[in-house]
Amino acid sequence: MRWWACSLLNLPNKITVTRVALVPFMVFFFMQEEIPYNHVWALMVFFIASLTDVLDGKIARTMNTVTDFGKFLDPIADKILVISAMICMIPDICHPLIVIIILFREFIVSSLRLVAASQNIVIAASRLGKLKTFSQMISISAILFLLSLGDFAIYQRNLAYISNTLLGITAAIAVVSCVDYVYQNRGVLKCA
Repeated sequence: MRWWACSLLNLPNKITVTRVALVPFMVFFFMQEEIPYNHVWALMVFFIASLTDVLDGKIARTMNTVTDFGKFLDPIADKILVISAMICMIPDICHPLIVIIILFREFIVSSLRLVAASQNIVIAASRLGKLKTFSQMISISAILFLLSLGDFAIYQRNLAYISNTLLGITAAIAVVSCVDYVYQNRGVLKCA
């Protein structure tokens, strides 16, 4: 447990690590249809993990403990949480193309961050990047909520349409934020 006391792991960063640690539980509940109310449990875990995204940033800014490690780790934790949830939804709830578009965006932005890091530059999340993450978390929470209502709800016939609409909007925001990241940090690419 010595790694937990590492100086890189201040309180906000520990909260971010906790978000990553919650992902296997969310996936487990999502995939285990034989567990009663499995989607309710998946929603609860996803919701708690999503709250850690808000909490870690607020604490870091309030306590003045924003670190380069935290700026790097926070978006990675978001990606692990969101992409894991969306992969669980393929193919019945979410069209694979939507996930591919979002994954493509994540690879481009992560690659840009790695190039920047090789030049000792840390690219923090932009407003559009935060909007994309917020949109993903709201969409996935809404889908998990609808799933948790069970077969009794009228919406069940249209779940794929609702899900693809919500995540399609998120994919559009992802594309716009990707273009913005590349444009705003084009100087990093010129130096590479």
